[in-house]
Amino acid sequence: MISFEQVSVQYADAAAPALSGVDLTVPEGELCLLVGPSGSGKSTLLGTVSGLVPHFTGGVLHGRVTVGGRDTREHRPRELADLVGTVGQDPLAHFVTDTVEDELAYGMESLGLPSDVMRRRVEETLDLLGLADLRDRALNSLSGGQQQRVAIGSVLTVHPRVLVLDEPTSALDPGAAEEVLAVLQRLVHDLGTTVLMAEHRLERVVQYADQVLLLTPGAPPVLGEPAEVMAHSPVHPPVVGLGRLAGWHPLPLSVRDARRKAAGLRTRLDGLHPSGPALTTPTAPAGSTTAPAGSTTTAADSAAALIATAERLAVRRGPVPALRGLDLTLHPGEITALMGRNGAGKSTLLGTLVGLHAPAAGSVRVGGLTPHRTRPAELIRRVGLVPQDPRDLLYGESVDAECAAADGDAGTAPGTCRALVERLLPGIADSAHPRDLSEGQRLTLALAVVLAARPPLLLLDEPTRGLDYAAKARLVEILRTLAAEGHAVLLATHDVELAAELAHRTVILAEGEIVADGPTPEVVVSSPAFAPQVAKILAPSPWLTVHQVERALDGSAG
Repeated sequence: MISFEQVSVQYADAAAPALSGVDLTVPEGELCLLVGPSGSGKSTLLGTVSGLVPHFTGGVLHGRVTVGGRDTREHRPRELADLVGTVGQDPLAHFVTDTVEDELAYGMESLGLPSDVMRRRVEETLDLLGLADLRDRALNSLSGGQQQRVAIGSVLTVHPRVLVLDEPTSALDPGAAEEVLAVLQRLVHDLGTTVLMAEHRLERVVQYADQVLLLTPGAPPVLGEPAEVMAHSPVHPPVVGLGRLAGWHPLPLSVRDARRKAAGLRTRLDGLHPSGPALTTPTAPAGSTTAPAGSTTTAADSAAALIATAERLAVRRGPVPALRGLDLTLHPGEITALMGRNGAGKSTLLGTLVGLHAPAAGSVRVGGLTPHRTRPAELIRRVGLVPQDPRDLLYGESVDAECAAADGDAGTAPGTCRALVERLLPGIADSAHPRDLSEGQRLTLALAVVLAARPPLLLLDEPTRGLDYAAKARLVEILRTLAAEGHAVLLATHDVELAAELAHRTVILAEGEIVADGPTPEVVVSSPAFAPQVAKILAPSPWLTVHQVERALDGSAG
């Protein structure tokens, strides 16, 4: 169905090709998962299939890409629209109408399908993706995850033979991601649709793949069976990492397969106890006058230790009540994961803490200030937010200009922001324009811009979206360092593995209300939807991450 013949792509002014030496075939009716580190060329390869590369992006395409017999060099994207459906990393860039139902119908209208066919397919897609209750909602009023489901649905209604998906589950909660992946499975198995998908959250998708295509900078592409490729892939999900550690062969790709092999590992772990940041109480930094969360203090001391508070907070987003009577306190040195399904109110809470939304009832205080009544120049030194869409923070013409502006706004030494970028994701050129970066690279730059001011409270909205495992590990390291220095960190995330690895505390929202709040091991293990892979595999033992298991085994061997 999809054939690559000695394909390489070279962009203008780029020192090296974005893609090189791709020579392979993806058969019809298979789900091919594209994996690799950030910047390895995954989005470029997907663009060659849809025709966006080079017709839209520019650059030079060497070799030949054919889809269903059509040469993408000779057919522009609009001439492939009936054959190839594409969903990119940014759902807002995908939309052309104003409401959910109109967006689902637009592609079919462009192809001139009969109205009765359009009506039937719209209804089918609304049900398949759980969008029926949102059919009349404005697209700009939806949460990031809801927007992603609409973007996927607008492609599915056309019934293309090939689906090209760039991180389709990155903004979805675990339940919504499972629904989308189930739909993709049905399309592959029942309709013979060919799916080419890039995804960093491999724990969600690798078990569904028929083939895995590994792209590694400086090495030829590798296409093969998922277990074979995962055995040597530099990026892999926790289930594979645990299998490598335990020496399981063949490597399991799903929790179910791993549980069948885990009896011996459970025996080795008997009598050992997990350790790690999520299982310890944060401590105050040296010289700090504030007390850590969970310590014994007087009421006055506790009040002084709080970085942010919300009391009976209610917020409305237009006609929709987004937060309802919410009570929350955030302490120095504490990393809190904010979780919940799409539309639960996570982004609204973060926005309220930085003054983007005024409370309809109740109160919110950050560093003793009322956010929505505080000047931004003053508030930036108390709280910083990295939003879901990093472009909201980026306006410079280059990475270097963006970092210089951030250093100036924050009043920090020149080079502070640039050093953070290099630490988070090495190799981003100073001269690169933010719009030319991958989603993960843009997110890294936005995070560095916010961190330059070193605010006591750091808020992150889906911070690992678009990041590979190596970049995520670097992010974890930086956030731990900030917490150790006394910063409070609140991150809204659907990444259960990140919460298990990093968070001292987890708060779960539902319908704008807190339904769970406590130490991460207690909260995530008690919820099947939010439990990490290792916890599911080794249940009922209290292990959360591969690193915890590795440390315990190393300690017992010593």
